[in-house]
Amino acid sequence: MGAHVPVLLSQSIEALAIKKDGIYVDLTLGRAGHSSHILRQLGEKGHLYAFDLDQSALDEGGAILSAISPSFTLIHSSFASLDAELAARGVNEVDGILADLGVSSPQFDEGERGFSYRLDAPLDMRMDRSAPFSAYDVVNGYGLRELTEVLRRYGEEKDAYAIAKSILRQREISPIRTTFDLVEAVKRAKSPQELRKKGHPAKQTFQAIRIEVNHEFDALERMLTLAPRLLRKDGRLAIITFMSLDDRATKDAFRALTTVEGDRHGIVLPSDITKPEYHLYSKKPIVPTPEELASNPRSASAKLRVLVKD
Repeated sequence: MGAHVPVLLSQSIEALAIKKDGIYVDLTLGRAGHSSHILRQLGEKGHLYAFDLDQSALDEGGAILSAISPSFTLIHSSFASLDAELAARGVNEVDGILADLGVSSPQFDEGERGFSYRLDAPLDMRMDRSAPFSAYDVVNGYGLRELTEVLRRYGEEKDAYAIAKSILRQREISPIRTTFDLVEAVKRAKSPQELRKKGHPAKQTFQAIRIEVNHEFDALERMLTLAPRLLRKDGRLAIITFMSLDDRATKDAFRALTTVEGDRHGIVLPSDITKPEYHLYSKKPIVPTPEELASNPRSASAKLRVLVKD
C-alpha cells in the first residue's frame, strides 16, 4: 500500500490560519495527513473534531493523532450530519473546517475495496463498510433509465446510455460481480476511437457509481449549506476538490454566499444593499505547485477554495 500524501497541505493549513485555542473540524480524516498538522498547532484549549465514514481510516488516523495530542475527537459519520454530530458534543461554533473530497489513496490502493478499475476485486466501493448498499447493488439492481442518469450526472459520461445498456445485457447472462467484469461491460460500449484515447475508459463510470453508493454529492450539497453557518468571526471553510462536479458545486455555493444582494432590476440604493457575511480567501482556486505535481501526480486535478466568515 502506497504512503498517503496529503494534497495541497501547506496551502490549506495556511488558509485555515489556525489559532492555538481554536476549534477545528476535519470532515475527511483519512490517514490524518491534514489533521495531524492542524493538531500540532493546537494548545490545551484547542480541539480537533475529525469525521470519516471509513472505520479503518478512523483507526489508523486516530493512532497517528494519538501520538501528537489527546485534543481530538473521532466521529464515525457522514459530514452530511456535521451540525447534529457537533451539537451532540456541545459545539455550535468553530474556527475552521477542512474537507478533502473524494477517495483517499489507501482506499484506491486497497484492491479488495473495489474502488479501483485497475485492480480486480468484488464490486464494493463502500466508504462505510458497515453500510448494506454497495456498488454490486447499483450495477446489478438499477434499471436502464436510473443507471443512465447516475452515469450521466455523477460521471459526466457522454456514453452513459450505451454503457448502461451494455451492463444490462451482461446482467442477462450473469451478474456483474467484480471490478473487471464492470470494466469489460464499459469497454464493450465504447467505440474503438474512444478506447484509444488517453485515460482509462471506465474512470467516469467508476466515479459515478462510487458517488451513488456513498451518497457523496448529496452529502456535499448539505455540507455546503451547513458548514458556513458554523463558522465564527474570521472562521475559515477550506474545501479541496478533485472532480469538476464537486468544484462547480463548491464554487457556486461560495459565490452565492459572497455576492452582494440588491434590486434585481439594477436600481440599487445604498440602503438596499445587503453586505455578505462572507468573503473569498482568494478569487481563484489554489492549485498544486509544480513541485507537488512532480512528486504526487494524483494532485493534478486538485483545487482548494476557501470561504472566510466576516
